[in-house]
Amino acid sequence: MKSLRVVFMGTPEFAVASLGSLLMNGYNVVAVVTAPDKPAGRGRRISKPAVKVFSESSYIPVLQPDNLKDPWFIEQLKKLKPDVFIVVAFRMLPEIVWKIPPKGTVNLHASLLPQYRGAAPINHAIINGESITGVTTFLIDDKIDTGNILLRQEVTIFPFENAGDLHDKLMKHGARLVIRTLEGIAEDRLKPQPQTNFMIPGEFLHAAPRIFPEDCAINWVNEPKKIHNFIRGLAPYPCARSVFRNDNKDISVKIFESQPEVARHSNKPGQIISDGKNFIKVSCSGGFVNILNLQLEGKSRMNCEEFLRGFRIADYSLVVS
Repeated sequence: MKSLRVVFMGTPEFAVASLGSLLMNGYNVVAVVTAPDKPAGRGRRISKPAVKVFSESSYIPVLQPDNLKDPWFIEQLKKLKPDVFIVVAFRMLPEIVWKIPPKGTVNLHASLLPQYRGAAPINHAIINGESITGVTTFLIDDKIDTGNILLRQEVTIFPFENAGDLHDKLMKHGARLVIRTLEGIAEDRLKPQPQTNFMIPGEFLHAAPRIFPEDCAINWVNEPKKIHNFIRGLAPYPCARSVFRNDNKDISVKIFESQPEVARHSNKPGQIISDGKNFIKVSCSGGFVNILNLQLEGKSRMNCEEFLRGFRIADYSLVVS
């Protein structure tokens, strides 16, 4: 089983756990493919992907192609004589790549496929108020996240968890599922199943497209729980946003933590209620959202009490969006 020649493909921290698990379990990782180094941060210094940093510390050869169809890159992959590719949080692979290994190209996805296909399954699951999600391994085909499923593992989403918490939890569960999947492939006991086998009749399939800054604005017309889940689902990154507004200026604010409150009121959406010392809550449809942790543009992240010590909130309302 451990003689399988594995090529691992991934880029961010989420992928490092699976790569580390492969090494800890004695698998023969013959090379790693990751994204090219790129400028990052305010100083725009060249930064290595997390997977590259880990691979170099583990003395694994690293390939960083700009173009996944580059003939030189394809030739290098073939020279490695891989049995299987393991893909975790990487780019969409062209057919000329994913068809190389005889035992297939396995992708780890952070949802229970066929639900939440796309680039941001963790965020969207929380935004939609799910209580169950999971991780799935499947064989890559010519579409995005549609290949035959190998294994799935359910994971509970607790009400207090945000996207960052769930990311870390699924990262660990995913690393374990990758090992179980490779064991099954090596022993030839996994039967890939079409994703239609996991669909419930009449079930709506949620998509999980990439989230852009313009998607992060809070709509204060929504109900408290929906807004709260939106904030959870975008925390700590890219983070839900709103705008403090008065007669003179607009100030952008990120909101990291909240608490929903169902109540009757006659306030306009976006109206702020605060004692100026201990609490901030914002009117919305059917109640309020209590703001617990936030960050003004250009400032540090603060809890509500710290924020109110330096901001005259009575002068502002929030833009409804």
